[in-house]
Amino acid sequence: MRAADHSNTGSAAQRRLRQLLDGRDDRLGAAPVLFLHGLILASAISYAMLTVPGLPDWSYRILLAFERFAALIFAFEYGLRLYAARQRMGYVLSIWGIIDLLAWLPLVILELSGAGALRLLRLLLLARMLKLLGHSKAVDRLARAVHSVRHELILFFVVAALMLYVASVGIYLFEHDAQPEVFSSVPAALWWSVITLTTVGYGDVTPVTLGGRIFTGSIILLSVGVFAVPAGVITSALISPDIEDIEETLEKIETSEQKTRNQRRAVAKSNKPHTN
Repeated sequence: MRAADHSNTGSAAQRRLRQLLDGRDDRLGAAPVLFLHGLILASAISYAMLTVPGLPDWSYRILLAFERFAALIFAFEYGLRLYAARQRMGYVLSIWGIIDLLAWLPLVILELSGAGALRLLRLLLLARMLKLLGHSKAVDRLARAVHSVRHELILFFVVAALMLYVASVGIYLFEHDAQPEVFSSVPAALWWSVITLTTVGYGDVTPVTLGGRIFTGSIILLSVGVFAVPAGVITSALISPDIEDIEETLEKIETSEQKTRNQRRAVAKSNKPHTN
């Protein structure tokens, strides 16, 4: 979730823009955010329709025109956020700044370079979908939970990396002589380790020796326990009292801000001149 800027720094126009883009404006409320979310969903549908073969030429022209319109809106939003940011370079280099940039820049590059880079640039357009997470409280709560157990997760990834390496070396020793083309080296055996430890099991690479099969069964039993650790750690963090206390504090702040906005609306209405 984007960090809402509650500071009073900058000009009055910049403060108003920050409130507007964060859905905290006294008059419009969350309408700008909802409009952008609707545009993102419409853009996702438009992108999917562009990949459908056999559509009439006029439909492709309409869809491309809509993509240009969406890119123009996102570019305008990026400019507004850049102008309203307290630290503009910090915004440009932040994760949300990069996502906001990728929401419109690929189409501009596509227009300038031609259709040769169409596949690559359309993949970057999927960055628009990430913008939907910018105002999600659930994502914000999940991010806080992950941050609170970051040391445990780092330990898990280290253990997982060691298991991948040990599994690759082990299966190479057992299967190299029987299948020299498939298990030609330890790096080549890494693919087998990944699909086995994650219990995906595509079946494209399988052991044929007795020792390889026993080793594979042992690795699978170990991986079931090891790779279930992150889910348990993150779930425990999500229901932690510390996270709940942070949520209650944030809810109190939002409630206080909502009351302040309602009071401002009431004052603004009472100060309007009455016409007979």
